[in-house]
Amino acid sequence: MPSLKDLKNRIGSVRSTQKITKAMQMVAAAKLRRAEEAAVAARPYAERMEGVVANLSASVAGNPDAPKLLAGTGSEETHLLIVATSDKGLCGGFNSSIVRLAREAIVRLQGEGKTVKIVTVGKKGRDQLKRLYGGLLVRHIDTMEIKRVAYADAKGIADTVLEMFEEGEFDVAHLFYGRYKSVISQVPTVQQIIPAKAPEGIQAPDLKGAIYEYEPDEEEILKVLLPRYVGVQIFRAMLENAASEQGARMSAMDNATRNAGDMIDKLNLQYNRARQAQITKELIEIISGAEAL
Repeated sequence: MPSLKDLKNRIGSVRSTQKITKAMQMVAAAKLRRAEEAAVAARPYAERMEGVVANLSASVAGNPDAPKLLAGTGSEETHLLIVATSDKGLCGGFNSSIVRLAREAIVRLQGEGKTVKIVTVGKKGRDQLKRLYGGLLVRHIDTMEIKRVAYADAKGIADTVLEMFEEGEFDVAHLFYGRYKSVISQVPTVQQIIPAKAPEGIQAPDLKGAIYEYEPDEEEILKVLLPRYVGVQIFRAMLENAASEQGARMSAMDNATRNAGDMIDKLNLQYNRARQAQITKELIEIISGAEAL
């Protein structure tokens, strides 16, 4: 049985931890508001881009001269998985849920005889995936220095992925990230970004029979639009991840603070019982000694 001093030290240690978790919860709550606003503000543009891509995909179906970013390479043998997670922990199951979804995709693709390559964005995803799939990791993009997500950061990642595609390193690219819904709900999401394909549920705009004339020509527009589409989707994923991370951390730290409070109550009860037992023992010894005299 621990001594009174041990119990008192443990109570002090748990109370110090509780102060830290409470502070982290407040910091996450302050960061969450700005991150949530940025993620929500980026959705309409990204979804409209998806609608445009859905329309373009329908118009170039079967066209041999269509850009590879839209029509694909004609093969689906090599898949690139871009796994975007955070660089820091203490945010519940946010990172592990994204990695779990990526692992399921790896097992499924390898079961189909496909070649899988992995690019990690964020330290936590790399640390978890390299345990089982270290041989599949071809590149890691460090985001530790990014304090606030900007389009330039996403464009740098997109340029790296597009360069790999131009060099023929893969045929299909999938992006994994956590879509923010609320403080207690972050949904692991996978989206195919190369060849450009709108997610399920995105409807192509109804042109009502209208015919468009392109200026400059269609090829020049697609040459700019499709790389931008890849950059926008990665940017949206990074913003969603930033909001999801803070929401998950806020929820996790709130739970940790409550658990620390429950532990302090139990330790105080144990301390009081031990103290009472010690006092009772001392009284019995005094009374027994007095009666002996």
